[in-house]
Amino acid sequence: MMEDGVTEQQLLQIRRDKLQALRDQGVNPFGGKYAVTHEPGRLKAAFEDDLPVKLAGRIVAHRDMGKSQFFDIADAQGRIQCFLNPKTMGEDAFEVFKLLDLGDWVGVEGQTFTTKKGEPSVRVSALTVLSKSLRPMPDKFHGLADKEIRYRQRYLDLMSNEASRDVFLKRIGMVSEMRRFLEDRGFLEVETPMLQPVAGGAAAQPFKTHHNALDMPLFMRIAPELFLKRLLVGGFTKVFELNRNFRNEGISRRHNPEFTMLEAYWAYADFETMADLVEEMICHLAEKFCGGLRIEHKNEAGEVTRTINLERPWRRARYHDLIREIDPQWFEHTPEKRRERCGELGVEISPAMEDYEVTQQVFEKLIEEKTFDPCYVTHVPKELVPLAKQNPEDDTVVDVYELIINGQEISPGYSELNDPIVQRARLEAQAGEETQDIDEEFITALEHGMPSAGGIGIGIDRLVMMLTGVENIRDVIFFPHMRKRE
Repeated sequence: MMEDGVTEQQLLQIRRDKLQALRDQGVNPFGGKYAVTHEPGRLKAAFEDDLPVKLAGRIVAHRDMGKSQFFDIADAQGRIQCFLNPKTMGEDAFEVFKLLDLGDWVGVEGQTFTTKKGEPSVRVSALTVLSKSLRPMPDKFHGLADKEIRYRQRYLDLMSNEASRDVFLKRIGMVSEMRRFLEDRGFLEVETPMLQPVAGGAAAQPFKTHHNALDMPLFMRIAPELFLKRLLVGGFTKVFELNRNFRNEGISRRHNPEFTMLEAYWAYADFETMADLVEEMICHLAEKFCGGLRIEHKNEAGEVTRTINLERPWRRARYHDLIREIDPQWFEHTPEKRRERCGELGVEISPAMEDYEVTQQVFEKLIEEKTFDPCYVTHVPKELVPLAKQNPEDDTVVDVYELIINGQEISPGYSELNDPIVQRARLEAQAGEETQDIDEEFITALEHGMPSAGGIGIGIDRLVMMLTGVENIRDVIFFPHMRKRE
């Protein structure tokens, strides 16, 4: 299996020569069904001696000791050491093994034992070739230094980078646990359309398509909200959906064109009830998958750059009060003065921004991006959230929260607006002259009566980033979108 000191082209040819040699010996290099009794990582985690086993995996390490051969096989769950020699498996099978390389997939049958050095191992009595790899694995010492290759060819990253595999395994576990958490509290998981006639539920640029049979334009959904609320109207009082949303907007370390979102609606609840639910859920995930409520974020050198403290209770603060921490007189200033203050504070704004957007820009740059421990920002201006209920004591704000952790919004939560007359007025104000963008079917549903309700959204990608200490959204998405290679 030695591959040092050869060019890539020579290496590719050597592997193809070995492929032909296997065929010449009557071995199928791309085998079929193989009935396993154990998986490598799980066998090692619950190891016991003298156990007959059949397992399969990729060869990821090899130690040649002449007649004695040690090699590790692995899958995404972990690895285990295997041992073989001609006495245990016969000369013919031993010759087949010599034609294998790092990266090949094999099935092994044998019995477990512990080496003198205390390493859990399998003494191989039979070996089956399952897939001959015609290209080499990434360098085992340096892995994939080129991040672009890691994103474009994620399979190489997963086979060589244990830290990356761990992030994705945690993500998978967290998503499963979130479903279980909600189901245990009586929520029903539902599915709503991803192709929608009107792009609603959020202010974002949609992806457009066309349905030929119906001869009508459709949009990839930017949010499932308006359809989930139709289910509230229909009498489903606790629902959630965990699936993809699509927004035809910029790509950054915190944005991907398609992303995973949890939305949940709870009839008769309000935004504060939903905040309690989210706080309990995220703390539960942190304790189960991260070992506690203090999450360390590290740089590439392994140095801790910040520690996020999730210990409860989480801070709750009104939007206006947070702005006043930046400038106590902000809301007493004239609109012109607020624009002037932005320049003094180093916040970039554009002439086209409305006055409330100027304030929101200050919030995003000077508060949101600098808030790392959890903070529920409540009672935001009604212009920012057209689908939430107005506060009964102050009709300029709505009863919502925006949960900020790690310098970004992780979850919004609303006391949902269920007055169809107010809802129509809000949507018309948001749409301006583009009244065709109003979802009339949604308004009709509200007119049939939607119960009071609390609603939440949780950005799964950003949540996983925060809980695993990852700083780029591409590191928590198996196959992130990339610019096409020239």
